[in-house]
Order: sequence, then structure tokens, then C-alpha cells
Amino acid sequence: MYAFDYHRATTVEQARDRLRSQPGARVLAGGQSLVASMKLRLADPAELIDLAAIPALTGIQVGDRTVTIGAMTRHAEVAASADVQRALPSLAALAGGIADRMVRNMGTMGGSVANNDPAADYPSAVLALNATVITDRRRIAADDFFLGMFQTALEADELITSIQFKVPRRGAYIKYRHPASRYAIVGVYVADFGDSIRVAVTGAGPVVFRVADMERALSTKLSADSVAGIRIPSDGLNADIHAGAEYRADMVSVMAARAVETMLSEPLSW
Repeated sequence: MYAFDYHRATTVEQARDRLRSQPGARVLAGGQSLVASMKLRLADPAELIDLAAIPALTGIQVGDRTVTIGAMTRHAEVAASADVQRALPSLAALAGGIADRMVRNMGTMGGSVANNDPAADYPSAVLALNATVITDRRRIAADDFFLGMFQTALEADELITSIQFKVPRRGAYIKYRHPASRYAIVGVYVADFGDSIRVAVTGAGPVVFRVADMERALSTKLSADSVAGIRIPSDGLNADIHAGAEYRADMVSVMAARAVETMLSEPLSW
């Protein structure tokens, strides 16, 4: 690990000003990706700006068919929240299946979404639940936020403050996970909003994406059979030592069908 300076911010404004004034500075949320990269000398920030002492970045609020979660809220807090379990159980279940206990106790929602790892779980929830990413300066729709591998619509000095999820009538997230890291080799989140269906896929490609063919099929007939036979093209999908592109394409259909089955077994939220 290279040497770096450390600053513990206590307000969003202080963190933002520090980020703008210190060339090479990086914000530190849960640190589960950044610190690991620093240990491997793959990242060399001149300064870390710790967001953990900013109260405005934590907390969970349930509104009229919305759930708003502060960027520094830990995965374990989302999974254990009675409010999230009641209003948005599929999101609570997703959070409870992230990595291991240590990562869930340290990792944050905002950090995961800002990092936009192609195998992360939260991006599928943001996209499937038609969420709004709220920053220190604007609101960004989910469909406009994820741009590419580890790339988002965030500016270099822009901070996520919270994420507002829309509450579907029902939803489910199912993933085929790596046995050690529990990252999604392929994960599919299906959300039923009554007048529309959203299907988001993580792990399969370089960035989370929606599957329009599945959404149209489920809008016509809401059943696992509607998506089981839909196979997405393998061109451009991830291929590594864990799974090839063709395999991932097949698994999208399998995970989507299982997500629909799980979703249909859940009671309606409204």
C-alpha cells in the first residue's frame, strides 16, 4: 500500500470541498473495494476522505411507495431493517445475500452503487426498482446512471447522498453466486409495478442491463414460462475462469425464471 493522507469529514459540504481542493483524493465509504485495491497497489489515492462520520448520509425512510436509503447505510442494516423487510422485502433479501458477514457489516449501499462493479448486487436493484440516485447536486434516474464497467454518470467530485427506490407490487432477486466471494456470476432482479415489469441483470455483462424481451413477455403473461425460453445474445457478455459468455447467457434465462417463480410466491405489497 502506498502512503496517503487521511481526512474524516463530518458534513457533506466538508467532504465535497475537500474532494474538490485536494488533487488525487478519493472518498472512503465502506472501503471493501477501494482498500483492497490499495493493498494490491492498484489504487494510489493521495488522500482518503472518510464519510463514516456524516450523519446525513445514513438512515432509512419509507414513504408513499418509496424507500429512501442513505448512501452510508451498511448492507447489514438494510437486511435487518424491519421497515425494508416490510415495504421492500426483495431488497432486504438481496442485502442479506451480499458477500460475507464482514463485508455486509462494513460495505455501504452508496459505495457499491458508485463503484458499479459488474458483479455487484445493488446495481440490479437500482435498475429493476426504477430508483433515483440522489447526489449532493442533482437526482439521476436509474436508466441514466450506469454507463459501463466501473463507470457511472457521477462527476469526479459528486457524492451520492441517498438512493430512493420505488416499491413494486412484488419483486425478487435471484443470483448464481461465486462460491467463495458470493459475487453474482449472474443475478436477475424482477419487479412487478402493476402497469409495467422491469428485469435487470447483473454479473452477466460489463455493466448491469435490462432485458426488454423479458419485460414484454412478462407484461403479456406473468409466469416463469414467459422468460424461460428467452435467451439473450452472448455477444459482449463476460467470459472468465468462472463462466463463459454462452453459459452466462443461458443462466440469465434460468435465473430470470427462478426470480419470477419466487416473486409470484410473495404476497402483494399494494
